[in-house]
Amino acid sequence: MFDSEKLVKLLSYDEFNPLLFNTGLFLILFVVFIGVVSMLRKHRILKLVSIILFSLYFYYKSSAEYCFILLGVCVSDYVLGLLMMKSKHIWQKKVIVAVNVIMNVGMLFYFKYFNLLYETIANFAGKPFDPLDIVLPAGISFFTFRSISYIVDIYRGEIEACRDFLAYTFYLTFFPPLLAGPVVRAKDMLPQVENNPEVTAPMVSEGLFLIMCGLIKKVIVADYLSQNFVDRVFDNPALYSGFENLMGAYGFTIQLYCDFSGYSDMAIGLALLMGYSFFDNFNAPFKAQNPTEFWHRWHISLSTWLRDYVYIPLGGNRCSKVRKNANLMTTMVVGGLWHGASWMYVVWGALHGFFLVAHKLLFPSSRTKKNSGSTPKWRIAFNIFVTFNLVTFAFIFFRARSLEDVGMMFSQIGTSFHASVIPQFLTSYGLIVILMGLALIFHFMPSGWTSHAKRKYEKLPLIIQTFVLVVILFLVIQFRQSDIVPFVYLQY
Repeated sequence: MFDSEKLVKLLSYDEFNPLLFNTGLFLILFVVFIGVVSMLRKHRILKLVSIILFSLYFYYKSSAEYCFILLGVCVSDYVLGLLMMKSKHIWQKKVIVAVNVIMNVGMLFYFKYFNLLYETIANFAGKPFDPLDIVLPAGISFFTFRSISYIVDIYRGEIEACRDFLAYTFYLTFFPPLLAGPVVRAKDMLPQVENNPEVTAPMVSEGLFLIMCGLIKKVIVADYLSQNFVDRVFDNPALYSGFENLMGAYGFTIQLYCDFSGYSDMAIGLALLMGYSFFDNFNAPFKAQNPTEFWHRWHISLSTWLRDYVYIPLGGNRCSKVRKNANLMTTMVVGGLWHGASWMYVVWGALHGFFLVAHKLLFPSSRTKKNSGSTPKWRIAFNIFVTFNLVTFAFIFFRARSLEDVGMMFSQIGTSFHASVIPQFLTSYGLIVILMGLALIFHFMPSGWTSHAKRKYEKLPLIIQTFVLVVILFLVIQFRQSDIVPFVYLQY
């Protein structure tokens, strides 16, 4: 018997059950939604309205009434953009940029960092800390960055202000990158919105392929590693040997990559099914031979955003060596703080800033891509090994709850390694080891192999593509834990 109350409850906001790409509800709603979009493909306005409404509902399911903040940002950006275009004096344009930055940074500060500042002041004053009940709107760090880049790009003359309010609302609310990126820029997205792109068969095939890859990374690898090993180690590192702590650190590095790149894959794939293209957000980051190359491969949309809107405005590399290094450190600290309201993220960002500065000081003339052909393979492997371990070392600060936990993990690794537990570990966590190994094997496969597999999939008949998708969904269901595990980057 049809139960309308259960249906209403299912479709209403639930803080513990957001509408995520890896949920059955999203799959059902998206199939219906994509059918509607397909019918409206020739009617640009109706198509935009339908996608905007679905995007707002998608955001409502994760943040309830805070969707009105998102709409408010749409209105303010639209108005400020038009005012920028009408402004004849540079000081007027600078004021508009300042208003936009202050509004966005102000929102970030209140929702994301106010309690951190409050706690820090209370600790210094030796007073008890009672945090304010402030709910963090999902994806606020991502859409505020998109907002800032839009106004700044108009100021720089790189784009013109969008005169179509519907198109701009589509850009800022578009649901695939809304909650956890990539950080899509207006200059890349708005021309597509205005042209009303057609969905082609290759786009559908590539989109489905990326969605499958994302689901495998997220559910089969990341979620399983998290719930069955990584969380246990980081929650209580003192209970585990040094070897297990080390494997926990490696496990989290792999988990975070599979979780976040999995989200990016699904976001890009879902967008392709609607005719819109994004740039890749990851490019095999663990193949990096140095910290600089790592940030050219990891979370590319964020690293390029920080470069263009923080590092370059600070002076970039067009200044003294001391100031250049200070700019680099400042940029990475900002990037670390962007990730969350914790001083642990600041430490993580500062560590990466230190790695980048150290690399540029020690190897000022290194050009990885140009020199890689003449570099011995053993040296490449050594560089990759060192870089991967530096990244893993920094991620311990990213994941650990406190500096005390970090100290405990390092203490266990340094004083209680106990290599004798390795056989028992391999027996008890056999599937964990296999998943970590397979994840790294597939990661280090030549990029041409992945491209070849994607082309092979795209050439398959639609019925075979669908069958492969069903098989992947079956595997995902088998590996899925009882509770839906949110994407790690949803908290940012």
